[in-house]
Amino acid sequence: MTRTAHPYMANSAPALRQELLDAVGVSDPDALFEQIPADHRTRHAFQLPPALRSEAQLQRHLRTTLAANVSCEANLSFLGGGVWQHYVPAVCDEIAQRTEFVTSEWGTPASDLGRNQAWFEFASQLGELLQLDFAGLPVYSWGCAAGHAIRMAARISGRREVLVPATLDRERLAVIRSYCAPPQMADHIAIVEVATEPETDALRLADLEAKLSSRTAAVYVETPTGLGALEPNGAEIARLARAAGAETIAGVDPLSLGVIAPPGAWGADIAVGPTQPLGIHMNCGGGVGGFIATRDEERYARQYPTLQVSIAPTRVPGERGFAMTLFEQSSYGRREEGNDWTGNSVYLWAIVNAVYMSLLGPQGFADLGTTILRRSHDAARRIGALPGVEIRFPHFFKEFVVSFDGTGRTVAEVNAALLERGIFGGADLSADHPQLGQSALYCVTEVHAREDVERLVAALAEVTA
Repeated sequence: MTRTAHPYMANSAPALRQELLDAVGVSDPDALFEQIPADHRTRHAFQLPPALRSEAQLQRHLRTTLAANVSCEANLSFLGGGVWQHYVPAVCDEIAQRTEFVTSEWGTPASDLGRNQAWFEFASQLGELLQLDFAGLPVYSWGCAAGHAIRMAARISGRREVLVPATLDRERLAVIRSYCAPPQMADHIAIVEVATEPETDALRLADLEAKLSSRTAAVYVETPTGLGALEPNGAEIARLARAAGAETIAGVDPLSLGVIAPPGAWGADIAVGPTQPLGIHMNCGGGVGGFIATRDEERYARQYPTLQVSIAPTRVPGERGFAMTLFEQSSYGRREEGNDWTGNSVYLWAIVNAVYMSLLGPQGFADLGTTILRRSHDAARRIGALPGVEIRFPHFFKEFVVSFDGTGRTVAEVNAALLERGIFGGADLSADHPQLGQSALYCVTEVHAREDVERLVAALAEVTA
């Protein structure tokens, strides 16, 4: 471990480090980590570059490093798979930068009234969109929301098993596995994969019915799926789950709900999904937001781990106030004794989400959903007409699977050639979903104009010829 100080960082100076050690009563920083088993520690020396000696050197280094990034502004992008390129209205950025929201997370009930109202608007608009009236403040990501929802279902039912689609996005599944805990832990929840139909990516109902049992706490189903396909049997899945005493958790893209039925309409008990499509820029390393919503029943409300905001009349006739409720259930209220640990917060994004949803309104969601459907299906039709190229699932929203098996090219080869032409091709699915062969997940949204698709198709024609 290097002991070299970074002089532009105050807490790295040797004298201050020693003062900190003296304050906690240890002579060596290693003593602070003695609870970590020795075989879990790395003993070899890391081959790190020399420490930068000034803030000016650091700034230059970071600017040089960041300049190596290839952005979606400078290149044409058809990537999705968890973070999507949508148009963000300028007012979303303007509201997010206001000091009333950006500088403080907690205050007093009086000082927080406006912020609480903005959070309430987020929850109420989201509830209307999903047709599920009880919504909490968002967590870090879609995967985190799904993990929390599964744990909620396990607490409600007292069961320790969840059924998930076999083609679930691998990154989202990894996050869910973390929330379900290892088998050695008391709160472990077993994950059982349900087969999907190879022609549509819909859940195979016969396999679902065979795997439902008295152990099943919940069935997790997505529409659109992690491969972009629309699930046609949501109501039947919910019926089968309910008959087995299990909860139905629906994963949904909120922008699809202007054109497809919301989860509350077809019988889902809990809904989760991403908030990033609702006015949040793409980013790497920062939370992009995941929502949780349920039917407005106490048995669900009592199991939320997230913060809730409620509206109530005040002593002044006609006046309303906004305040936290069920606070003691959260890790904020009781730390490790709360229902669950929600970790990082994305509450500023919730205010941006509320602004975005209010800008669109019901008709705006319908118009935007229709535009995305039309443009993505037009793109798929054009791409699928290329020799040797096939579109795998015909019914989809925004994202679709393109197979290059018939071209004799791998996705890696296709994407490398596209990048030389200033285009980000679809996400390579060959490692995570080998049953799909050399396939990629392409994303087309409202930001893609006809000339963008024509440029992609022309490039693909060259690359696969």
